[in-house]
Amino acid sequence: MTIQAQELAGIAALYCLEGQVVSIAPYGNGHINQTYLIRTDKRRYILQRMNTSVFPDTASLMRNIELVTEFLRSQNQETLDIIRNKDGETYCQLENGAWRIYAFIENTVSYDLVPNGEVFKEAGQAFGRFQNSLALFDASQLTETIAHFHDTPKRFETFKQAVLEDTEDRVSTCRSEIDWYMSRADQYPVIMEGLADGSVPLRVTHNDTKLNNILMDAATGKARAIIDLDTIMPGSMLFDFGDSIRFGASTALEDEQDLDKVHFNPDLYHAYTQGFLGAVASKAVGRELALFPASCRIMTMECGMRFLTDYLQGDIYFSTAYSEHNLVRTHTQMRLVEEMEAADARMQEITAQVAEEVGV
Repeated sequence: MTIQAQELAGIAALYCLEGQVVSIAPYGNGHINQTYLIRTDKRRYILQRMNTSVFPDTASLMRNIELVTEFLRSQNQETLDIIRNKDGETYCQLENGAWRIYAFIENTVSYDLVPNGEVFKEAGQAFGRFQNSLALFDASQLTETIAHFHDTPKRFETFKQAVLEDTEDRVSTCRSEIDWYMSRADQYPVIMEGLADGSVPLRVTHNDTKLNNILMDAATGKARAIIDLDTIMPGSMLFDFGDSIRFGASTALEDEQDLDKVHFNPDLYHAYTQGFLGAVASKAVGRELALFPASCRIMTMECGMRFLTDYLQGDIYFSTAYSEHNLVRTHTQMRLVEEMEAADARMQEITAQVAEEVGV
């Protein structure tokens, strides 16, 4: 048994698990936390070492998740099940990090790419229901785990500072990408201005609505649980909608190196909008509907800008497998934005059509 395996076994022993631990192995492909699958002779669990550089206030983060999951369970919705340690706490703070365990949600699948429109429509319904459920939740109970997370103007200021400082001497390798983001600066404030003047309602949002954060039932294909609740906090419905489209209506993965494979699919936009608006129905206001297409571009630009900022700063936030990994991710987001810009009129038509169909 390696030292790492011994450490992981010691961490698992601190929790109230059912059965004897058989194995602990790396699991998934998340950017932020280190994730492992625990197998016992009775069942499975997810063990995570939380990234305390990204989320320094671990206690508040776990309290957010505890409050939200308890609320969702009170509404008979399946959600993450936090396994408490032997002291009754939701996580362990150890010398080698902050650790938590969730029960593994069995008989589910998740997708890194959308296989068809029906799956994406189901994803839209899932996040729409999530939005509806949390509309009844008192958002004042939640702590902002990452300040200004989807504050695109703030992200732009951080990006410009990274360009100015050029600590890793990388500006010369991505001048055209920098210019691309500078040229679209007038678009970045739109959602935040709506939140500021009240035309865009403040809601409790997930803030990281990638398709692979929805667990679908392996037999029925229906959404069962939304996971990765680290970034749940007050925000705009547009954050969740736009980021879902950014990830799900793309024909390729975020780090696809062949840009000929990267396209925005308006039919998938249609499917997701049907699912999402069908679930949130009359709770969506006019200004939100008007900004649905723009939110997709803004969230995609913001994400690409974050990848590029991290590249300029030496890859200190997102996990990378090679030196230009974040730059490759930036390129896919840029390609998607350009195709969204070309499809804007069609996206507006789809939004209006679906809104009329569902009676918004």
